[in-house]
Amino acid sequence: MTDLRILFNSYFDVITDDEPYVLDEALRLRYRVYCIDNDFEDPSRFNDGKESDEYDCRSVHGIVSHLSAGITAATVRLVLADTDNPDLPFPIEENCRDTLNLNAPYFKGIPRCSIAEISRFAVSRDFKRRLGEAGHIAGVGPDNEKYVKKDPYGKRLIPHLILGLFVAIVKLSAEHHVTHWYAVMDVSLLRLLSRFGINFIPIGEPVDYHGLRQPCFGAVDDVLAGIWGKRHDIWQLITADGSVWPAPQKAKSRSVG
Repeated sequence: MTDLRILFNSYFDVITDDEPYVLDEALRLRYRVYCIDNDFEDPSRFNDGKESDEYDCRSVHGIVSHLSAGITAATVRLVLADTDNPDLPFPIEENCRDTLNLNAPYFKGIPRCSIAEISRFAVSRDFKRRLGEAGHIAGVGPDNEKYVKKDPYGKRLIPHLILGLFVAIVKLSAEHHVTHWYAVMDVSLLRLLSRFGINFIPIGEPVDYHGLRQPCFGAVDDVLAGIWGKRHDIWQLITADGSVWPAPQKAKSRSVG
């Protein structure tokens, strides 16, 4: 069986460097996905062809680049707590405030500076199965969660691109001392992720926000332990075999915050 890491790295490069071109590529792809392919944002607001919002100034970004085609295939960001004012809300707290349950026991004692929100999770239209999937930002529709068909660039797209975004998410989390994640995810994407042991805790009712989306939460250690137990090959890919984030038995000693 082909090593998943070797297969993935033969087609893709995950870039999280703090370089201007990473942000530039991320914002340009977001413009295409959110403003052109979908009418989620008004393109007239972004005359430079780069979709951005007020959270980008406190975010770190990752992109997945297709090596042979030389194009950015996917992007994601982590919205961090504001260093000057940690009580400033995350996007989920603004957009889903009426449905969130933030008094659950698993929130107790977690410093806000150790929380980040997985956000602007987007896959280029060029890397989706067909035009009808344009309404699914991550390229996952209700009828294609088991998609393994090769695209015009000659490799399997789903789940490799989505896993590549989790490579970026875990790396950015380690670099910025993030131990817990917020997310508002497409329900079809959550079903796909659960097949790989990537599970989040629902913290409210689904909301209609760029489609039906589920507010959720997860401790990084717990999410990665679930992947370790169900798909060790995926855990090896997204943690670089434990060099980016420790294996579960070692993670128990990792301090929060």
